[in-house]
Formats: sequence, structure tokens, C-alpha cells
Amino acid sequence: MPITADHIRTTIAAYLDQYPEDKRELGVVLGLIDDGDDLTSRKTLPGHVTVGAILVDPDGRILHILHNATQKWLLPGGHLEPSDQTLLQAAGRELAEETGIPPHVVTPHGETPLHIDIHPIDANPAKDEPAHQHFDFRFLFRTTADIGQLQTEEVSDAAWRNLDQITDPQLRSRIAAALH
Repeated sequence: MPITADHIRTTIAAYLDQYPEDKRELGVVLGLIDDGDDLTSRKTLPGHVTVGAILVDPDGRILHILHNATQKWLLPGGHLEPSDQTLLQAAGRELAEETGIPPHVVTPHGETPLHIDIHPIDANPAKDEPAHQHFDFRFLFRTTADIGQLQTEEVSDAAWRNLDQITDPQLRSRIAAALH
């Protein structure tokens, strides 16, 4: 069964129980759900849900990928697929697809995102996509495995980076708190 609006709403509610300071920002997402927007479709504007994976190794380093489309180092992640059943499962699927790290060597920290980030995406004329927003549900995972076969259509490199290289201060502090 595909991801539903109720699942997104329930995930946001669990997240806000832990991080009530994000309520104002996530009100936009909840409002779109209330309006009946299908936030699981990448065609939904002004924005839609995406997922990200914060993968931590035993040394506390975080996996980053070099994304082909943006030429930026990002956390693994991407758009939802109709076969995804939960946001957590979708984040794990994206992680495995992009990095080649099999799901059986990855352990989720929990079912609630560690961070939900709303960020702008530039227009992409090649995909006929106007500028829009991603509502990125980021889940923490742990592994002892190393990087596998990269999905070269989307990713050209991967590297483990120290926590201090996470530029978003809120995300950095949440990762630090989760690791201790």
C-alpha cells in the first residue's frame, strides 16, 4: 500500500512531539495535506515530500553523496515511489539504491525522522519542472558496512564526512544528540 496523507500526518505529529519548535514551519505541509494535495507525487506543486538518509558509521562519520544533477555533496535520498509503504522504508530504499549498501546491514535509529527540512529546488527545464520545494523527511540509520556500487545515473561519488561538516546547525546538533 502506498504512502498515504494520514501516514505523513502521523509522522509529522510524532516528529513534533519530539521537536515542537518546528511546528510553525511544518504548518505549511499540514495545510497542504488538509487542502487535499497529494504530497507523495513529485508533480505536486508548490512542493512534495522527499526522504533522506543520515547514515552514520561506527566512527560517527556521516555518508554524503555527490549528486550529479546539483554537483553538490548531499545526504542520500530522493523522491517517493508508488511501491513505498512508509517514509522510513522509502529512505532506506533510496539509501540502498544510491550507495549500494544493502538494507540488511543498515539499522534505523527509529521510526520518527530526526529532521524534516523544507528547502527550495531550482527549476529543471530538462525534466520540465518549475522551481518548487521539497519537504525532506530525514531518518537516521547506522551501519558497519562500507560504500557499495553507486547508482551512477544519479551519484558520481560518496564519502564519509565528520559531523562538523554538516552545515545545517539544527541537523548537526540533532545528530550529535542521537549519537550520545
